[in-house]
Amino acid sequence: MNREVQPARRLMGEVRVPGDKSITHRALLLGAVAEGDTLVRGYLESGDCRASVDAVRALGAPVEDAGPGTLRVRGLGPAGLREPGDVVNCRGSGTTMRLLAGLVAGFDLTCVLTGNDSLRRRPMGRIVEPLRQMGAVVLGRDGDRFPPITVRGGALRGIDYALPVASAQVKSCLLLAGLRGQQPTTVREPGPTRDHTERMLRAMGARVRAEGAAITVEPAARLAPLELVVPGDLSSAAFLVAAATLVPGSGVLIEGVGVNPTRTGFLDIARAMGANVRLEGERLEGGEPVADLVVRSASLRPTKVAGELVPRAIDELPLVAVLATQADGVTEVREASELRVKESDRVATLVSELRALGARIEELPDGYVVEGPTPLRATTVSSHGDHRLAMALAVAALVADGPVTIEGAECADDSFPGFFEVLDRMRA
Repeated sequence: MNREVQPARRLMGEVRVPGDKSITHRALLLGAVAEGDTLVRGYLESGDCRASVDAVRALGAPVEDAGPGTLRVRGLGPAGLREPGDVVNCRGSGTTMRLLAGLVAGFDLTCVLTGNDSLRRRPMGRIVEPLRQMGAVVLGRDGDRFPPITVRGGALRGIDYALPVASAQVKSCLLLAGLRGQQPTTVREPGPTRDHTERMLRAMGARVRAEGAAITVEPAARLAPLELVVPGDLSSAAFLVAAATLVPGSGVLIEGVGVNPTRTGFLDIARAMGANVRLEGERLEGGEPVADLVVRSASLRPTKVAGELVPRAIDELPLVAVLATQADGVTEVREASELRVKESDRVATLVSELRALGARIEELPDGYVVEGPTPLRATTVSSHGDHRLAMALAVAALVADGPVTIEGAECADDSFPGFFEVLDRMRA
């Protein structure tokens, strides 16, 4: 579906964003092995999260509607997951596939995980090797590098594993497998990544400790169920923060957003560029820090992004490029080669589509360089089936000199259902 986005004169109002995708995935998967019913309120109803709902059901755990915006996961407890009768389709969700591989690895069953064309191009060797070290049998396509992957689970041993690349998904995969290990499992990170898995496991009674860059989980025969309120997704809110920053005269309040410090890299980068973003009403909800974001338009300066900021802002780095097109100087993003193995090669597609809009942007092996400010022009661009690219291009369109048509814009629903409608309400 194509979507035409008109330039905006001003963005105003109070808005909410959908529930956090990362937390929704984890609540569904861990709820399936809890001893009792887990209630997930304010969950994200999106294509990616529906993949986790369907996967949990395929493994024998009922998932039911429990009222407006609420799901009930009937946990299977120590009896554990059941072998699915068919291949499990993870659609486009790398989180579903990687975390589910770790979860099923500790059970005596065989599970085949596949997905759409995009997911079948994403690297899975990074979970295959450590799961094999733990004792699982894991096979994949093209030398065990890509999906579909087959996991034959059973008794696992704990390992001490250093991640070659900072990845919350790989870390979480191994921590979930470690729940069924015969000894503790330790994962060592090269840089900080989102810690939703660790927080949720602790809330469910698992023993998880962090010592510097090392996270250790003890085997856990039982997990307690949760009653969880999912905060608004900061990765979704980031697009509205960028929009209100770029469009002159704007002032927006985004309510109830998760501000876990492992996720706030984009806010740090935006502020370094001069963005006017303030946190109000900071509080804890379900063990996760939450706040309202107050955003006003601002003039921007360039910045350089690398190191520990990259994994804390990996999903929002396309937005940094959009901000940089209107900043006064040269912005550089490095050490972000992980962008190339997302739903699309986000370096190549981002550079191609922003150039079509008139941006001065150069591709680097591990990032990009943008020279601003540059006027952006009316044209037609493509999402390449990548939800974050679709939304980043929509934000850029708000400051173009005419309407921008985004091909394949419907993929925004993978993480932010109703994104374009929220933008329209902010115009009013």
